[in-house]
Amino acid sequence: MNHMTTYLKNKVLSDNLQNVFVGLFNEEIEVKTSSYVRQPVTFTEPNEGQASNNADILFPIAGENWGPITHISIFDSEIGGNLLRKAPAEFIKTIDISSQYKIPKN
Repeated sequence: MNHMTTYLKNKVLSDNLQNVFVGLFNEEIEVKTSSYVRQPVTFTEPNEGQASNNADILFPIAGENWGPITHISIFDSEIGGNLLRKAPAEFIKTIDISSQYKIPKN
């Protein structure tokens, strides 16, 4: 047995995507500056083994250079906690002073 049913995928997503936070990475290292903070995210009800963020996710305006954002992650805590998922960003965007990172809805 190497494939999950759609029911199980939906259940795993539903059980694990509550009270989670999105983080940003420069390759292997999470952004660590005073103006950066992980953002809470709420997901749609899983359907067909997939869920998506139900609103735009806006990070604070950068007070310093964050560098190129190469990966997006999901954590179970705003600070510390466990990394649940990390994936390459669809587009690499360099965040300089006064820039803002946005993940659109869906």
